[in-house]
Amino acid sequence: MLRFPSLLVLWLAHFIDEHGVYAGNCWYEQGKNGRCQMLFRSEMSREDCCRSERLGMAWTEEDVPSNTLFRWLLIHGGAPNCIPCKETCDNVDCGPGKKCKLNRRNKPRCVCAPDCSNNTFKGPVCGSDAITYRNECALRRAKCRRYPNLVVQYQGKCKKTCNEVHCPGSSSCVVDQNNNAYCVICERVCPEVTSPEQYLCGNDGVVYPSACHLRRATCILGRSIGVAYEGKCIDAHSCDDIHCPDGKKCLWDTRTGRGRCAVCESECPESHPGESVCASDNATYRSECEMHRAACSRGLVLEVKHAGSCNCVDH
Repeated sequence: MLRFPSLLVLWLAHFIDEHGVYAGNCWYEQGKNGRCQMLFRSEMSREDCCRSERLGMAWTEEDVPSNTLFRWLLIHGGAPNCIPCKETCDNVDCGPGKKCKLNRRNKPRCVCAPDCSNNTFKGPVCGSDAITYRNECALRRAKCRRYPNLVVQYQGKCKKTCNEVHCPGSSSCVVDQNNNAYCVICERVCPEVTSPEQYLCGNDGVVYPSACHLRRATCILGRSIGVAYEGKCIDAHSCDDIHCPDGKKCLWDTRTGRGRCAVCESECPESHPGESVCASDNATYRSECEMHRAACSRGLVLEVKHAGSCNCVDH
């Protein structure tokens, strides 16, 4: 009477061993320490886990309780016995501008590899982040790695004036508040304003009916005006009179006696040689970002006087 159940158990054990019908844990990636990190889903077979085309997915066989997983992640830096789904670059689609490449540990990784074969201009270009790249291919790599919205502004090194800046197509050169030259599309005709909610107060103290009208005035002036805050300009005596939306802080311009709402950076990327600026307070900052952080901490408007140290004789 007991023979049939025993045979059934043996058969099930054999079936599970042969076909892998058991659940484990599916992970987003295998860390540099060889352990699985960032849990995707528990109770998942390796076949289902590795069905995803996402590179870096990994699987662990151990079906352990959640408190064990938590301890592994918190104390040991991930789960042990981590099995990556993909161990070669075969059939790996990294998407446009990237390719699969084995790293030093012979693990497949997607790396930036933009197609630069159609780039006719080989010299430096100015990016929309006001940084000079040695060529368009270098800019495309930066776009792939860090800045998805990065585009070429114009050919040549980034300028602090519009002199010798040749903007592509119908765009025109405008100098922004930090003395960086940009190429923008100028509005010729602006639609009629239908709501007072479209009004903007410019940094010049002028009320503009809409963002289109402000951009048009910027193009005519050839220099960025900037938005102080939404709505009509008010007779403010300090930042206490100006209400800024969430995510912005009022900075007071002691030169003009006007306030403006600005986004304050929580931290700045590591600065490099050549990025220092001399600000309107006659102090040298390691980068424009560091200058903006100082402005926010003091609640005062700071603008770039020129690139480099304030002690430089030749500006």
